Amino acid sequence: MFIAPAAAYLLLFFGYPIVENVVMSFQQYTLTTFYTGDAPFVGLRNYETILSSSRFPRTLLTTALFTVGSVLGQFAVGLAFALFFQRRFPLGGVLRSLLLLPWLLPLVASGTTWKWMLDPDSGVVNAVLRGLHLSSSGVPWLTGTSQALMSVVLVNIWVGVPFNTAILYGGLRDIPPHLYEAAKLDGAGPLASFRHITWPLLRPVVSVVLVLGVVYTVKVLDIILVVTGGGPANATETIATQSYELSFRQYDFGRGAAMSNLLVLLSLVFALRYLRVGRRARAAREATP
Repeated sequence: MFIAPAAAYLLLFFGYPIVENVVMSFQQYTLTTFYTGDAPFVGLRNYETILSSSRFPRTLLTTALFTVGSVLGQFAVGLAFALFFQRRFPLGGVLRSLLLLPWLLPLVASGTTWKWMLDPDSGVVNAVLRGLHLSSSGVPWLTGTSQALMSVVLVNIWVGVPFNTAILYGGLRDIPPHLYEAAKLDGAGPLASFRHITWPLLRPVVSVVLVLGVVYTVKVLDIILVVTGGGPANATETIATQSYELSFRQYDFGRGAAMSNLLVLLSLVFALRYLRVGRRARAAREATP
């Protein structure tokens, strides 16, 4: 009875929508279905249409590039900040608090701000580049097919850095200080201490951060829709944005549900990996004297 409310909540708000979405993916569910109630069963036709589409391989590649670029960038910058804040200095706590702002802001607000900043004609980024004589005409951040993907990756890195910093900083604080003191007495420098102490003891936390980063990033929708809308020429279209387009722009809810189920399946693979890594991390912490 103690877990009954939580179980009921999960079944109602998570289980039921997922089951309905799976059922919808096997139907020809369109806008007229809401009026007629008729949604013919089509089997795997929606999945076959998606997987055989000429857009799907590029969408899958874009999703992979966006995810890998975002996760690696967030981790690298987050680890650098975590190592930096491990040192004690005046206003260090204030700076750590300010670093959380990008993570706390609504994604639509952050995306809108970055869209204005990266505007090729009136954006502040190109204005700075022209002022420093680094570019005469500016960079087509949002209109170039190659630059647009890089732009949304950079924006997503900016959003995700605080999360990575907070988790990695907590992992660094759990490393016993006497290990660094002993290494320093043995003549080990900062690089040697990081290689032989910090990285091995931080590895379980790193695994959790990376897997969680993939789970969060692979389904990012808000930033891409606000900054580029999936363009130009579908250069920033991911599985999440294509699912949105099929469902809420083309009103083909059957194919949209099929696309979102592929996204759920992909996220589930990494979620199971996260649970496995989490168990290993807990076992490693319990084994640490």
